[in-house]
Amino acid sequence: MRADSSLTNWTFSKTEPIRSSPRWAPDIHRVCCCNPFCVGGIIMAFQVYRNKNSRGRLTLALGWAIIGAGMHPHLKLAPAIGLTPDAELIAVLSRDQGRADAFAETHGAKAGYSKMDDLLADSRIDAVFVASPNFAHVGHTVQAAKAGKHVLSEKPMATSVDDALAMVQTCKANGVKLGLGFELRFHPAHLLAKDLVSLGKLGRIRLLQGHWGRGERGEPEHLPRSGLRGWWEDPEAMGGGSVIMGLGVHVFDLVRFVMGQEITEVTAMTDTQPLEHIASMSLRLDDGTIANVSCGRMLPDTLNNFTVYGTDGRFTGTATVWEARMGDVEVVSETVNQTESWDYDYLANFVAELTDFQAALKEDREPAATGIDGLRSTEVNSAVIQSAKTGRAVKIEHRAVK
Repeated sequence: MRADSSLTNWTFSKTEPIRSSPRWAPDIHRVCCCNPFCVGGIIMAFQVYRNKNSRGRLTLALGWAIIGAGMHPHLKLAPAIGLTPDAELIAVLSRDQGRADAFAETHGAKAGYSKMDDLLADSRIDAVFVASPNFAHVGHTVQAAKAGKHVLSEKPMATSVDDALAMVQTCKANGVKLGLGFELRFHPAHLLAKDLVSLGKLGRIRLLQGHWGRGERGEPEHLPRSGLRGWWEDPEAMGGGSVIMGLGVHVFDLVRFVMGQEITEVTAMTDTQPLEHIASMSLRLDDGTIANVSCGRMLPDTLNNFTVYGTDGRFTGTATVWEARMGDVEVVSETVNQTESWDYDYLANFVAELTDFQAALKEDREPAATGIDGLRSTEVNSAVIQSAKTGRAVKIEHRAVK
């Protein structure tokens, strides 16, 4: 559970996630193989909870469509929708009709589409999760908003600040909600960090450090992707960055989220151009606080930590910067001293993200990560890429939304 507002006696429970778990949720762990990253294990688990969920599905469930049928929707988004109360996967869109049909069959969706107009004409769909290639986010979001569908977009929100602004303004003009897929906000450790900072329990914050890397020992050099995944190797389609757009963007948002401030200036260094594998960034916040962020691939045994240093204490999340809910937290301060751990849960953060978005629709409020958050993250991405190319610090100009 989230830390209480007083923080005098906060606790977390490994068996009590941020939402109320359906009684069948533990089946996902019993069916998975020993390796939590095993694709077969995840899909086997999905078949278990999809079958059970279909028997208890509420008739007024929110109808979802996923735009994109790649590995991320396959392993995370579709299974998470299946675990989210009052949610139903209606359809999926792929550039390839056969792939759309296969995805729909695997995940129990009602339909597979290869044309956006056909998907948007499906009256059973209330919201879309945009998980298409980076460059396509703006077009899919604008089309969906004009059709009256709410939008939850994967990061990076867009490949340019202009596109991100267009997404925000179009959703606003058409009266639909726009949320961003920043699942790290939903890890209880990071919610605690935000509370500690906002309540002053760590004193004045002096420095933040965050890292997200991936890799395995003996891993070969980067192998270019091809076919439907070939866009990953195209600098224009990616928006000029690789691990910055895929991993760094999450840590930038986490810094903003925990501090409740905007990033105003960045400096960056990367290993290669035009598409980097390793990146190191320094960020300056509104009040002058500095954050150091790094990200990369081909980094075996990476710790994926997030640390906040204050004048009165320290927060450290070890292995909490990851899609899955996992890791340990340590708080050392004048008033709060605590450690806690989380068992590996592959989908908990995504389910919490979806649950929050659905609650935002029901309560007519903004989701936890808004379109404005996505716009600000795109501004940071663009500034970081510019800094890496020029070797100079870049000040960020925040765009106004009309």
